[in-house]
Amino acid sequence: MSFLLFGVTAFHLIILVILFVATLDNSWWIFSEEETVNLWYDCLLDNNTGVWLCSSVSTNEWFHAVQALMVLAVLFSSFSFMLFMCQLYTMERGGLFYATGVFQILASLAVFSGAVIYATHVTEFHPDRAKSGYFGHCFILAWVAFPLSMLSGIIYIHLRKRE
Repeated sequence: MSFLLFGVTAFHLIILVILFVATLDNSWWIFSEEETVNLWYDCLLDNNTGVWLCSSVSTNEWFHAVQALMVLAVLFSSFSFMLFMCQLYTMERGGLFYATGVFQILASLAVFSGAVIYATHVTEFHPDRAKSGYFGHCFILAWVAFPLSMLSGIIYIHLRKRE
């Protein structure tokens, strides 16, 4: 039982790390190796100094929705983890981790919604740029976090506290 508990906890922490990196790192959209866009800043590498020059990103409402959904996913997953730890020590034997699972599934749905919105509206976010570019590793991590957090939520719903 302790091995299962360790596995579930490690799985949740991995999902949290993926969500944090996807939300905070700097490569949702890449124009070139010297220019990337994340959810918060538009960064350009100055070749002379080797310093990243960053400015604010798009003011598009859909872009703000993606930002809010990714932050919401991190908050839901963090709250789910804290709730799991509280339930682990306070819940009576034989109880199910329904609340933890529901919050983890909400985190999964928030990531999914944010990634879908970003994928469908990415050309609107950077209208003054050339139409070239590709999705960066943070966008891919968001798509990886979606099924992992959904699976984690389902595991929590079926997980029962044993004696």
